[in-house]
Amino acid sequence: MNLATYARRNLFRRRGRTIMTVVAVMVCVLILCLLRTVIAAWNAGADAASTDRLSTRHKVSITMQLPQRYIDELRQVPGVKAATWANWFGAKDPKERVPFFAGFAVDVNSWFDVQDEMVVPPDQLAAWKATPSGAILGDVLARTLGVKVGDRLVITSDIYPGDWQFTVSGIYTAKRKSVDRNTFLLRWDFLNNDPRAVYSKDHLGWMVSRISDASHSADISRQIDARFDIHDDQTLTMTERQFALSFLGGFAAILSAFDLVSLVILAIMTLILANTVAMSVRERTHEYGVLRAIGFTPAYIRGFILGESVLVAVVGGLAGIAVVYLVVNQGIGPALEENMSGLFPYFRASAQVLIGALVAAVVLGVVAGAVPAIRAGRLKVTDALRRID
Repeated sequence: MNLATYARRNLFRRRGRTIMTVVAVMVCVLILCLLRTVIAAWNAGADAASTDRLSTRHKVSITMQLPQRYIDELRQVPGVKAATWANWFGAKDPKERVPFFAGFAVDVNSWFDVQDEMVVPPDQLAAWKATPSGAILGDVLARTLGVKVGDRLVITSDIYPGDWQFTVSGIYTAKRKSVDRNTFLLRWDFLNNDPRAVYSKDHLGWMVSRISDASHSADISRQIDARFDIHDDQTLTMTERQFALSFLGGFAAILSAFDLVSLVILAIMTLILANTVAMSVRERTHEYGVLRAIGFTPAYIRGFILGESVLVAVVGGLAGIAVVYLVVNQGIGPALEENMSGLFPYFRASAQVLIGALVAAVVLGVVAGAVPAIRAGRLKVTDALRRID
């Protein structure tokens, strides 16, 4: 008899209790993976940020704008290969208030050179440059709005009043899974020349620059900000990752709460397993006494108990991973990517999350079985034989 055989044969001696324990572990793994996936999805944009891009905004707040002339000065900073800019437009579909999608007014000549993870066919890009009222949409947003290249599109804005008429000049796809495919891009010069945008006339929301050496990003950032220190509107330059994380600052408390809940789920899983193992050990005390009497050492007894605990944890963990794959990766994930790509451009439980959950289940199986196993190993043979449940 070996540890694996003993654990397997004893797994369903109390079938109802074992099944309930496996289901409880499965649910814990599902919740744990879902929480970790939400955290990973929130941070996906920052984690996948380009290392050779910098973002420059107003030093006080991103809601304050910068003079248009700043882009020419930025391009003169040593180490800056290319630069572009954007303004927040606050776009909405006038027929449907949801789902939310981002709308940016961008430079028609430089945006896709700097943001090269957004891929637009050359003919569509050329059409956009030839059409002042042209717009380029992400492929997910185009499907949501039911439009194709050449269609007319009416968009409203939270910032600029009235309805805005656009022609769909192109549809972009994404090189990276973390890129938002639910973004609406219009031409900055079209917005700038409209009387409804008078308060932001000749101003930029933020600037994005591509640098020649990512290892010198900190030095180049300081040079950029030093260049504008003498002006009334000073700047704050940071890496693209830091820029993305700055938007997540308001959700820091929520993400921290998810981390805490993850620990609570692990604690619950441990208690469930520990209770099941303790009950099994108490019921089999006489059996362990017999095993000791015929020559099995305390180490074997401890091994039997730990093996059974780990086996229950592994079965529950594997069942949980299967449910996560079906529910999250094949169900919730694609739905969120399709309908809420502004918040979750990529929402799938990664292999790292799944493997981490299984490893956690195994470790907690060992922890849950440790105390009962140690106590069973210390039992005297005579005391164990006297006990009959």
